Amino acid sequence: MTTPRDLIITALERAAASQPAVEPGDLSLALAAAEAVDLLAAGAVALEGGRLVPDGHPEIADPLLAGAAASLVRGAPYEAPGDWLWRRGRGLADAYLTGLAAEGQAVRERRRNWLVRDTRTVLTDSRARRRAAARMAADEPVLAALTTTLGLRRGSAADAAPAVSDASALRVLAALDDALAELASERRRRSRRQADAAAENVRRGY
Repeated sequence: MTTPRDLIITALERAAASQPAVEPGDLSLALAAAEAVDLLAAGAVALEGGRLVPDGHPEIADPLLAGAAASLVRGAPYEAPGDWLWRRGRGLADAYLTGLAAEGQAVRERRRNWLVRDTRTVLTDSRARRRAAARMAADEPVLAALTTTLGLRRGSAADAAPAVSDASALRVLAALDDALAELASERRRRSRRQADAAAENVRRGY
């Protein structure tokens, strides 16, 4: 199993517990960060001069993480962690959800009442689910940092999260913070534009 898989399983667990859902864009960026941290740990890439430089071809069993390794930019000037997050993160949450469903680790559940009819992804009982829960309970630093950043750990649990000590992983996590802040800013700008357009329509009598 991998950090991004543990992360999306944790996000689904929190959603099932009726905690506020993570925005898909935020989750996709965090999954890309988790991939980068795992690739650094596996020796598939090194952080040199602020760039992700491919560093060998270790055997990676997980297909999505192997795909991440294959997608690394392999020519100078290589890629900064922030650029990796935006490129690799595009639609990544959906890719991981699809992977979990294909493996039988998650299913689509239909919910219906007199007001709404929708579907949601729910986890099955699996070794992967238990492993992710154990890793969260153990306060593994990288997973703790990612879940805290996404708001999946709150209050005293977030405050008690152990610090990440690896310098390269810290650079990736810092890039994630910047990317999430940029995405939040873009959402605010979009919301203001929509509000201004709605106010203009009211003024014109539409």
